[in-house]
Amino acid sequence: MAAEVPKGLAIEQIWAIEATYAADAAERRPAVRPEHLARIGELRLAGIVIEAGAFADMSGSLILVRARDEAAALEIAKRDAYTRSGVWAGIRVRAFGRVVRSEELTTG
Repeated sequence: MAAEVPKGLAIEQIWAIEATYAADAAERRPAVRPEHLARIGELRLAGIVIEAGAFADMSGSLILVRARDEAAALEIAKRDAYTRSGVWAGIRVRAFGRVVRSEELTTG
């Protein structure tokens, strides 16, 4: 499979966290949004969160993270204020192959 990746590119194994909003998320979210965003910012600064955001239709959120395995990625989601407060009703974690330039590849 490595032969399929053009020279200068690499595939970084990361995790996609897909979180669906609860039916009453619009009411619950304002109280915990500052805490949620602050934590996302901290994790981004630490290099754990690569991208994060909500879908425009308010159906859920997508967070791309670096974690050692699926369980560690799930733990990131479980510790979020949106999970603890019930803004997110469901969480799904999937492996994701992120295309990067070889020199960008994060190891460890």
